[in-house]
Amino acid sequence: MKQKVIVIGGGIIGTSVAYYLSKKDVEVTLFEAKDIAAGTTSSCDRAIMLQSKKPGPTLELALQSAKMYTTLELELEADLEYQKGGGMILIENEHELNVMTEMVKQQNQAGLNVSIINGGHAREINPLLSKNIIASTWWSEDAEINPMSTAFAFVKAAQRRNAKIKLNDEVQALLIEKNRVVGIKANKENYYADNIVVCTGVWTKKVLETIEIDVPIIPRKGEILVTERLPRVLDCNILSGSYIAAKLQKGNDNPYGIGLAIGQTKSGSLLIGGSREFVGFDHSTNSKVIREIAKRAIQVFPFLKHVHLIRTFSGFRPFTPDNLPILSEVPEVAGLFIAAGHEGDGIALAPITGKLMAEMICEQKTDFEMKPFSIERFTKNNC
Repeated sequence: MKQKVIVIGGGIIGTSVAYYLSKKDVEVTLFEAKDIAAGTTSSCDRAIMLQSKKPGPTLELALQSAKMYTTLELELEADLEYQKGGGMILIENEHELNVMTEMVKQQNQAGLNVSIINGGHAREINPLLSKNIIASTWWSEDAEINPMSTAFAFVKAAQRRNAKIKLNDEVQALLIEKNRVVGIKANKENYYADNIVVCTGVWTKKVLETIEIDVPIIPRKGEILVTERLPRVLDCNILSGSYIAAKLQKGNDNPYGIGLAIGQTKSGSLLIGGSREFVGFDHSTNSKVIREIAKRAIQVFPFLKHVHLIRTFSGFRPFTPDNLPILSEVPEVAGLFIAAGHEGDGIALAPITGKLMAEMICEQKTDFEMKPFSIERFTKNNC
């Protein structure tokens, strides 16, 4: 008899987990409260950017995940809008230069062949860059995809392997018997399985609270500006040094966590972010934040002063205290797994997350040391 697994959550992480489980000849059912990619996956940029990651466990996963992306369109038989155009982290002052020089040194030691180029070279790659950019990092292997298209492609590929997808089916409770999960309750009906994988991002805490398991994942809001369609002006991902500082910041010097991130969609619009705020589940956009993001963007790309914005939106990143995702079985409840808490790394880590979770659930050996991603790192004995 086939192993039965229920995946909760239809974002890029949940759909990846469902797909890689379906490749294990597991009977998979994915439950999503709304629609595929309706949450965080629909509210983010397109970057598969490795050089924004500190050396360590996340970068190690990201390197492997990036390799998987190179063949994923062929594997899923879908257009993911994958493009390897490289990436840059822009440097505007000596302090940022010192910080990024040290970071690049560490990344080189970790096997990431990032370099620092001068402002003139940066403008050869992107002629529209401001003359105020004194230097930049550069790595030709950074890439991008359409996250929504990727989530739908994972689903369709899983369905071809007989996975079942249940949309508009919110999970109200986890069913527990003798310290083992045995199923879920969704829309007042019970569904049973051997294993459950919770891939609900910022809503993971709410799901696990029903069985008194505390998961330290909270929403970190980000806002993005969308421009009118433009001719091709960017072929690579762009971040600013201040974006890296905002990602790791713990103080109040930049309360909105603003730092530039910019890329261009296949249709021609620019996606310009971003901000990082802890405001609960407040989904509203803040005009002050929008103006500040626009100001930063114009400082870097002066031509944007004459470009129209067509809309703005916000989304929630699933933040953990140590900036690492939780990829783990829950020790107190046999058969219950979590794949959540990727914050801004969900797009980059989606394929490897699905592969590793499928291996863990099927009790197969993984290629990575998974202890850094265990939920046990947040228990009292490990604080």
